[in-house]
Amino acid sequence: MRPFDYQRAERLEHAAQLTADAGTMAIAGGTNLLDLMKLEVEAPDTLVDLNRLPMAEIADTDDGGLFIGALATNTATAVDTRVRRDYPVLARAILAGATQQLRNKATTGGNLCQRTRCYYFYNIDQPCNKREPGTGCGAIGGFNRIHAILGASDQCIATYPGDMAVALSALGATVETSTASGKRRIPVRDFHRLPGDMPQKDNVLEPGEVITGVTLPPPPGGKQLYRKARDRASYAFALVSVAAVVRMKDSKIAHAALAFGGLAHKPWHDERIDDLLTGAAPSDALFGKAADLLLDQARGWGDNDFKIPLARRALIATLREATGTNV
Repeated sequence: MRPFDYQRAERLEHAAQLTADAGTMAIAGGTNLLDLMKLEVEAPDTLVDLNRLPMAEIADTDDGGLFIGALATNTATAVDTRVRRDYPVLARAILAGATQQLRNKATTGGNLCQRTRCYYFYNIDQPCNKREPGTGCGAIGGFNRIHAILGASDQCIATYPGDMAVALSALGATVETSTASGKRRIPVRDFHRLPGDMPQKDNVLEPGEVITGVTLPPPPGGKQLYRKARDRASYAFALVSVAAVVRMKDSKIAHAALAFGGLAHKPWHDERIDDLLTGAAPSDALFGKAADLLLDQARGWGDNDFKIPLARRALIATLREATGTNV
């Protein structure tokens, strides 16, 4: 690990000022950042500790939704009575993630900002445009079993590894941020970026912009599911995951919102799927059309070709369970 300076932010405005400087990174739980620093993938000049800021609350909002502070731990969020009752897809996604010890330290803001687990990104002896722009993408033409089948570019085919953000996308959550000059609200579906020709930029945060929390809309009701296909039954990143919020009325789908993990550089949400399902009577034919929409631009890179049929099966199985359809 390379030497670095360490500062504690005493106020939100102070944190925004400190993190605006080049070479400065914020740290909360550190469950991802510290590993990257040990491997010299990240080498910040200064770490700004956010843990003294009052951002760990989970509170009701005026419109009947829920606010989850940026420093609320994954454990605190997953076990919160309101989350378990009204947003069970979020609790299930978090509990499908890392070990209990990591969930005790990992925070809402840090989870959103975690970086890819691409083997080439983690190995500083390998080419990686995300880590060092212009060096190439070792995964293209290399070993790419865990890599993207949607939204990739010729610069990067990495995937976003998190579970929590996939559930937040299905729920239509909003990321709240603060800078020295004001505040911003970013739909979580727009928070992460596709690689394009700037794969080194994972999300839309600007220098000096600090996540203060996430706001969930009023509870959507209906059936909420999180299905995760992975290499082992626990503590593994998703090969494919599906977060689904589906509400039925009069034997038809009154509301549907789905998001997918393990497929792209961000939690994947396709409005066309939600629109197709809403108002329709559930059937295997309908679910097949939804899978066709999801995968109409899908591309495998060799080792990860299996993700295309796996994503289809995961989507159809999730919709069958969510609608109570046995066909």
